[in-house]
Amino acid sequence: MVLCGSNGYERKYYFNETFANLPEAVQKELQILCVWFTEECGGILTMEFDEEGGLEFKHTTSEYDGYYDEIGADLKIKQYREERRELLEGLELYYRTLFIFANERTAE
Repeated sequence: MVLCGSNGYERKYYFNETFANLPEAVQKELQILCVWFTEECGGILTMEFDEEGGLEFKHTTSEYDGYYDEIGADLKIKQYREERRELLEGLELYYRTLFIFANERTAE
């Protein structure tokens, strides 16, 4: 499930309204992370939850984009994971609690 993303080609940011109950400060920080990434590295970045609730950074590029820095993008994601570890772990816990655990409980 996509949490948010930024498209450097169209200069657009997307936030999944399913997560609208996240604090505004968290939403703003996610927007800054995504937009800053696409400004520095180019391409498209999405932050997505996997089936176990892990938060993944996925970046793609147009095949015609000769300026995209894939190595720089990987390094930027590594930097985000280190510097924003507490935020990212909190988002994973939030997702697991409200979406995975809650769905398992209702299925019982």
